[in-house]
Amino acid sequence: MAINEDTIVAFGKAAEDLGDKGAKVVDLNGATILPGFGDGHAHPMFAGLEQQFAPVRGATSIDDIARRVKNYADQHPDLLWIQGWGYDPTLVSDGVFHAKWLDNVMPNRPVVLRATDYHTLWVNSMALAKVGINRATPEPKLGEIVRDAHGNPIGTLREWGAVNLMMRHLPPIDTQQRIRALTWASQRLAEVGITWVQDAWIDPEAIDGYLRAVHRGALGVRFNLAFRSDPDRWRDQVQLFAEMRRTIAEIKSPYLTGRTVKFFADGIIEAGTAAMLEPYCDCPNNQGMANWPTEEFKEAVIAFDRAGFQIHIHAIGDGGVRMAVDAIAAATEVNGPSDRRPVIAHAQLIARSDLDRFKRYGIIANFEPLWAQLDPLQTTLTIPRLGPERASRQYPIASLMRRGVPISFGSDWPVSAVAPLSGIRVAVTRQTPDGEPVDGWIPEERISVSDAINAYTTGSGYQAFNGNGEGLAMGKPADFVVLDTHPEQVVPSHIDKIKILETWVNGVRVFQRATTHSAKGDYDG
Repeated sequence: MAINEDTIVAFGKAAEDLGDKGAKVVDLNGATILPGFGDGHAHPMFAGLEQQFAPVRGATSIDDIARRVKNYADQHPDLLWIQGWGYDPTLVSDGVFHAKWLDNVMPNRPVVLRATDYHTLWVNSMALAKVGINRATPEPKLGEIVRDAHGNPIGTLREWGAVNLMMRHLPPIDTQQRIRALTWASQRLAEVGITWVQDAWIDPEAIDGYLRAVHRGALGVRFNLAFRSDPDRWRDQVQLFAEMRRTIAEIKSPYLTGRTVKFFADGIIEAGTAAMLEPYCDCPNNQGMANWPTEEFKEAVIAFDRAGFQIHIHAIGDGGVRMAVDAIAAATEVNGPSDRRPVIAHAQLIARSDLDRFKRYGIIANFEPLWAQLDPLQTTLTIPRLGPERASRQYPIASLMRRGVPISFGSDWPVSAVAPLSGIRVAVTRQTPDGEPVDGWIPEERISVSDAINAYTTGSGYQAFNGNGEGLAMGKPADFVVLDTHPEQVVPSHIDKIKILETWVNGVRVFQRATTHSAKGDYDG
């Protein structure tokens, strides 16, 4: 393969001839080239910011989290608030974390911790007191303050209506923090072979960090931004987001676009907030939480679609997915035919009657394949809430693929790891890293290695409006990844052992593993 500046110009014999005519050559010594991986749903800025707070991710017990919080607080005596992002909500069987567990180590400074799901906060008593959340606080419209039998807040806040009662009081994140976050995240994405990423949640205050990161040359991979639509402010946001899109377009950077609007149709199953068509098994009076009134949601999707934005909807429960499909159907019918490429992200549970509707309305199903395994999150929180019948229909990747639905893969990073090769392994095997269950979890939803690669490459390329997702082709941007082995040449359980050797974006090598090979220049042959 030959590239000229940022573009693929030749393959095969034609590329070899260019090498013979004096072009610079990189000898890959038999390594594999694939189109660059695309992550169709991630939160790279959050991932980078997480590195700047208390390191609670990976803690294996309540005591471990508390110890890490105290150590961080001791190292930062001037911080008025202690934050940590990424604690494991499965450490407690019901997902309810108590303020008193943090009070034991940090009684005099407010502590605010975010769960890995990024829909839940665990806070100490000082934080609750600081913002005035108490027994008299009314239940927010779109959220839950978990309370004891007497109505007192326990220390767990779920979904945005409750979470924002706390988050709006935290010290603002400044532009320099955001630039550091994006610099770190861009490097991490390149290391795992990702050349394009959908940042699936951007609020207006984050835009300046992205623009300044572009100016500094800090973005080594391509980012598309999805502006988060607020149910209470969306009418004003139509014009605001159009202006933000125009501002991004005016800088003419190949590394940054802003063409998408993000909606949260519902919450998550683990917290009992994903919208369900039938009640949860462990709470017969609860069908979850739709984040929008149904008709207003349709109206908002129609408005942003009419304004030329790609629609990207978080929908987890079968009720949330139906709401999302209905809204996209309404936009299609009202606004007429267009190349809209709408996305429903996660699609964890889909009613059987809605599967065919994805194809009918041109919906891209974006899955996070790492979630399609029988891990502790499933066994501890998800399956008990769904019951066996609904649990057996989760993440219907193969079912949609057989229907001709476009599929893209993502990570939801930092909710879960940014690791395309691990995602491919899980999509193919539906097994945990320990190989359980032997035949895979819901084995009829396993897909081939080739299909999994396509979901991470041409599938995400289609979502990104990179043509029709052709991958590596003449005249296309030179975005590719170099692997030491092709994923089809190893047993599926070992796919995540393959090494990323190099990552190229826009004709530039943005990552090279140490001691890969001796490169003679910057012209790939």
